[in-house]
Amino acid sequence: MQNHNPENIKIHVSVIRTSFFRFYEELNDFLPEQFYKEIYPFSFSGTPSVKNSIETIGVPHTEVDLILVDGVSVGFDHILKGSEHVSVYPVFESIDISPIIRLRAKPLRKIHFVVDVNLGKLAKKLRLLGFDTYYRNNLNDDEIVKISISEKRIILTRDIGILKYGNVTHGFWIRSDDPKIQLDEVIERLQLKNLFKPFSRCSQCNGQLKRIKKELLKNRIPVDTLSYYKIFWECQGCRQIYWEGSHFDKINDWLEEKRGKKVI
Repeated sequence: MQNHNPENIKIHVSVIRTSFFRFYEELNDFLPEQFYKEIYPFSFSGTPSVKNSIETIGVPHTEVDLILVDGVSVGFDHILKGSEHVSVYPVFESIDISPIIRLRAKPLRKIHFVVDVNLGKLAKKLRLLGFDTYYRNNLNDDEIVKISISEKRIILTRDIGILKYGNVTHGFWIRSDDPKIQLDEVIERLQLKNLFKPFSRCSQCNGQLKRIKKELLKNRIPVDTLSYYKIFWECQGCRQIYWEGSHFDKINDWLEEKRGKKVI
């Protein structure tokens, strides 16, 4: 029988450390209710990065713009040691923080969206406002991320998990399940009020609309419609025809409401 010397046995003990996080403004939406606008004690072993720790807590990195550790600006790769106080801020809209480490990717030069499968009504409303909005009701998470990266599109989603993909740079988690409120969220967060281009995109397929002469529409739409209305558009994708019907004034009123409405 082999003799085991207890002195040769190595015991590995994981040291548990705790860092103290404070999340600001809308980042609190991702936290359990008891930690809303309160200190969040985060316990860990090993040497996690501040980015991994934030996402373990439940906040997607795409929502974060600034991290201060004990008052010093740090990047996502900063390693936690324990006992430090971490302040995490969302995107800054009016304060210039350029002298310190800004974590969010720079805004895209042009606003394009890819919308997940649960936001079909939001996609239609964005198209009515003139925004290039990619939507299919059978996209999986990997496809959404691939489209976002390859076509430089902002992901709009109700699924926080999509925004935790490491290669996602532009994304926004939609809080509400009401399409009307969802649209208000996007307009306010991304400051879109001055970028509306109504009647420029097809609400069904996202194709661009182009004015078309009436004489080219014979046998394509009812004769009464052709004789009553003067202005027509054709979708360059699905070839659907649009005209200034009774809905036209309603859409214009809706657009004015969105331009002037203070939301969120």
